[in-house]
Amino acid sequence: MTPNDDASSNTAMPPSRFRLAIDGNVFGWASGVSATAEALDAFHAAGGRLISTADHYAGGRSEIMIGNWVRSRKARSRVFLATKIGRHPDAPGLSADDIVTATEASLERLQTDHLDLLSFDGDHPHTPLEESLAAAAELITSGKVRALAASSYSGARLRDAGRLADENGLPRFRAVFSPYSLMTRRPVESDLLPAVRALNIGIFARLPLANGFLTGEYRVRSDVPESTMFADAAAHVGRDGFRVLKALEQVSAEQNTSLAACALAWVRSKPNVIAPVVRAASAEQVAELVASADLVLEPHQLMALDRASE
Repeated sequence: MTPNDDASSNTAMPPSRFRLAIDGNVFGWASGVSATAEALDAFHAAGGRLISTADHYAGGRSEIMIGNWVRSRKARSRVFLATKIGRHPDAPGLSADDIVTATEASLERLQTDHLDLLSFDGDHPHTPLEESLAAAAELITSGKVRALAASSYSGARLRDAGRLADENGLPRFRAVFSPYSLMTRRPVESDLLPAVRALNIGIFARLPLANGFLTGEYRVRSDVPESTMFADAAAHVGRDGFRVLKALEQVSAEQNTSLAACALAWVRSKPNVIAPVVRAASAEQVAELVASADLVLEPHQLMALDRASE
C-alpha cells in the first residue's frame, strides 16, 4: 500500500486523491457527540475519506461515535475505516483469541460488517507473530477485514513479519502507522523507512503536527495545555523547536498559508507516506487542516525545512 495506489482497483486501498486522514483519538474525549459529527461532516464534505481510530480510544467511545456518524449519514461505502487493536482492556493483546474478540467488538461499535484496515497496535513479543498473522488471515478470508497493518513497529519487526508471512502463506502488513513530523524524523528515517521501502509498503504519519507544536501556538511551556494529549508538545519548546518554527514561518509566508499546512505538506512529500493522520476536534479545525490537502511545497522550501529539522 503506497501513496500511488489506486483506490478503484482494490477496496483495501485508501483513496489516494485526498492524502489526509482524520484521527479518531480525540473523539469521545476532547470532542463530544455534536462536535465529532460536525468534524466528520466537514472532513467528508472536503473530500476526506480515511477515518483512523483504535478500539481503546476513549474506552471504545471513539469507535461508537464514528459508527453512529457512518450509519446516520449512510456513508459506509464512501469512507475507509481503519482501526487498531491490542490495547483494549477486554482484549489487551494479540493472541488469536484477543484478535478475534477485539475485531468483533470493533465491528459492533463501528456498526459495519467489515474493516478496511485492521492494525496491530504495538508490538506484543510474548505472542508469536505467526499466531497473530494466522488469526488475521481467518478474518480476511471471512471478509471481516480487508487488509492488515501495524502500528508502532520497528523496522526489524516489520521485516520479521514480512518474512514469516511469506514463509507461511500468511497476510503481509500493507502499511504501518508511526509518528512522523518535522520534530520526530530520526526514528522513522533511520529505522522505519529502509524497512518499508524493502517491503514496498506505506506509512500513515501519526502526530504530523507534533502534538500541536508545529501550529506555532506553543512558544513557551506554559502555553501547552495540561491535557496529556499535548504533553509531548512541551518537549519541543526550545532551541531546536524554534529553529523549525522559524523555517516554517518563512515557508508559510511564501505560500500564504498556515504553519500547520506547510508542516503537513512536508510530511506528504516524503517517500512511502500514504497520508498524515491529523487530529481535529471541531469543524473549524478540520477546515484549517484540509486546506493543506492540495498544497505542494517548492523544492527549496522542502530543503529549508529538511535543514532546520536535521
